[in-house]
Amino acid sequence: MSEIRDVAIDLGNVHTEHMKLNVGPQHPSTHGVLRLMVELEGEIVVDVVPHIGYLHRCFEKVCEQNTYTQIVPYVDRMDYVNSMNNELPYVIGVEKLLGITVSERIEAIRVICAELDRIASHEIAVATFGMDAGAFTPFLYLFRDREKILWVLEKLSGSRLLYNYIRIGGLMRDVYPTFKDDLRDIIKTVRETNAEINNLLNDNKIFVERCANIGILPPDVAINYGASGPMLRASGVRHDLRRVDPYSIYNKLDFEVCVGTGTMGTVGDSWDRNWVRMLEMEQSLRIIEQAMEMITDSSEDVRAGIPKRIAPKGELYSRAENPKGELGFYIVGDGKAKPQRVKGRSPCYVNLSIIPEISKGYMFADLIIILGSIDIVLGEIDR
Repeated sequence: MSEIRDVAIDLGNVHTEHMKLNVGPQHPSTHGVLRLMVELEGEIVVDVVPHIGYLHRCFEKVCEQNTYTQIVPYVDRMDYVNSMNNELPYVIGVEKLLGITVSERIEAIRVICAELDRIASHEIAVATFGMDAGAFTPFLYLFRDREKILWVLEKLSGSRLLYNYIRIGGLMRDVYPTFKDDLRDIIKTVRETNAEINNLLNDNKIFVERCANIGILPPDVAINYGASGPMLRASGVRHDLRRVDPYSIYNKLDFEVCVGTGTMGTVGDSWDRNWVRMLEMEQSLRIIEQAMEMITDSSEDVRAGIPKRIAPKGELYSRAENPKGELGFYIVGDGKAKPQRVKGRSPCYVNLSIIPEISKGYMFADLIIILGSIDIVLGEIDR
């Protein structure tokens, strides 16, 4: 009978051939058409290059062919799960060029709409991220709550997803009679569901092991790349445009800027990015509660300040805190009804560019987690 012995083999200097693998361009979890060219050594990611350009939105050229008012529906279609926060910086920018100011009541309604859409966007991010990690039930809970938000925004605008509600100088129409009651119902429901999600997903041992210490983004790297939004704040950088460069009525509101703390692993990992979005939903609820108190005078005509002719002259950069980060518009007007130039600064485009830095050395299965933690929408990237 042959002797059985343990044989130790040193594989420290053994390397396999690298394999290049296409992920996409039809990968279902990317909110659009993205191709990742991944270089692998076995199952370890050696390099990854994101390739975009499959949508051909031509947003910036389309803007040059339409009036300032006609551009608002196109702005909606950039980050199509977050249309209200797309409209706000563009409209604010045109209003600054025209020298228009709107009432506090109109600003309060705008902020409520933006924060409702922020919650809806974060709910999609957390729900789909959970699915990337193998958890399906949170998806059902969060989409159920998101449906309530969409119903409110649809009652306001008549549209389910692409609202065209925030107008230059005002709003499409005033709020409906039971608006505040619906908001109170949403606030109650979202808080209850998020408490369940914390127990069901964020504290789940399997979820933590899949996400903690994966895709770590150091704060200096995040800043050097120009990251913003939850991507930056999860790395511990307390930067939120609603605080550092306030617009609308945010300087009158009390809320916290949420940052990653490395609760389950390392500051700036995939778990922290998801956790920051959960925390921000609670802060959005606080903002909505305060803004509701500013909606008092129901006799105001929210369309009265909308100008008949919009033909500004000048240039500026207008920015706002989109759920994904800093969304900005560089607008150039030459005194005509159509802008000479509208350049969109996409937070998703910048955040996606970081993926080679935070993916190398991890397993291929971790790459899907890392990509999901960035929270991208390709309609905003491929402008």
